Amino acid sequence: MTQWRNWSGLESATPSDVLTPTTPADVVDAVTEAAERGSPVKMVGTGHSFTSISAPEGVMLRPDALAGILDVDRDAMTVTALAGTPLHVLNTELARLGLSLHNMGDIHEQTLAGATSTGTHGTGGLKASLSAQVSGLELVTGDGSVINASATQNPDVFAAARLGLGALGILTQLTFDVEPLGVLLAHEQPMLWDEALERYGEFVAESHHCDMYWFPHTDRMQVKRNYRQDLAPADAEPLSRFRAWLDDDFLANTAFGAINAIGNRVPSLVPRFNEMSGRLLSERSYSDIPYKVFTSPRRVVFREMEYAVPREVGLAALREVRRLIEASDWRISFPVEIRMTPADDLTLGTSTGRESIYLAFHVNQHTDHTAYFRGVEEILTSYDGRPHWGKVHTRTAADLAPTYPRWQEFLDLRDRLDPNRLFANSYLERVLGN
Repeated sequence: MTQWRNWSGLESATPSDVLTPTTPADVVDAVTEAAERGSPVKMVGTGHSFTSISAPEGVMLRPDALAGILDVDRDAMTVTALAGTPLHVLNTELARLGLSLHNMGDIHEQTLAGATSTGTHGTGGLKASLSAQVSGLELVTGDGSVINASATQNPDVFAAARLGLGALGILTQLTFDVEPLGVLLAHEQPMLWDEALERYGEFVAESHHCDMYWFPHTDRMQVKRNYRQDLAPADAEPLSRFRAWLDDDFLANTAFGAINAIGNRVPSLVPRFNEMSGRLLSERSYSDIPYKVFTSPRRVVFREMEYAVPREVGLAALREVRRLIEASDWRISFPVEIRMTPADDLTLGTSTGRESIYLAFHVNQHTDHTAYFRGVEEILTSYDGRPHWGKVHTRTAADLAPTYPRWQEFLDLRDRLDPNRLFANSYLERVLGN
């Protein structure tokens, strides 16, 4: 019997049936048959969500064959792709076509449907999340109907289904706004805590994308700023092959994995390892096409919680989290990531209606995350935080509803598109209710 398990190993499920649709019509058939049987049905992605948001508790649909670009519209500057397309495939194909997404997160292993449905995001820019870059979609609803949605066609479905949690139907196609392939200049610089936080507003204002990392138990920070360049891709100056391997493969994965393994056995060494890591960081600059700057390989398996808090209180929340960590006996080997996003208009977007600072917390897969994440979550909840839908959290519908001004709008749409809860699972019941 097939068992589904997510990448971090935190969640698993045993589906009743496994199907691999090859066309949107196959998805319609699978949904219709599941509805007749009264069985839940779920299209899984690559399992990079840390929650069980995509756990298949009935019929599991694999995304593998629903992949590829369907249409390129250079007049409208849009690209339409099947929803099971992995992001890394889309990025590579867009680059070949001389095109790019505006923004993206730091990994690109997810499917398009999975990344948009959970709110995957980057930092800065005009649009930070992948969902906010969607300009059209095709959705199979609970009765097997197919709905096409955009800003002008079924706009209520469009507003919600771009980040629909898998609760409104199964996405089969997505259309993204794209732009000409350009060049990003990346500048990475080690910095101490006080200076980094004092200058954070300056960094955000003068760069197009800004990302910071704090090494717990130290004053060490790493600040990464990206600048859009008026250059052709051929004029980019990327890292040498050796430097890219050394920094982003060997040190960030192989060596970091070894340090985590030692820290798991001797937790008292973790603060010294973090201090050493922060001191060893060096300043560097390079330029490349966007997805090669935004994304990097992640081979050390980890667990993650991330919260979006209003921008104006984000650094205060971070300072309070630091005080909590320093007062505890936790030993946190992963840096804390700080990103900023503009407001968006998604119905249940974690940045909907407000500029946000995202604070992300990680531990390796062999570390018990429970107390750390719970303690931090209490602080971030007190700052009106919204948890990333695809990352570990303990929130429920009752306490999530007050922080989303369009909460009832989403629930009403869910009642209309999936009244029999064909696409439900235990996670969705917890965060949305029955």
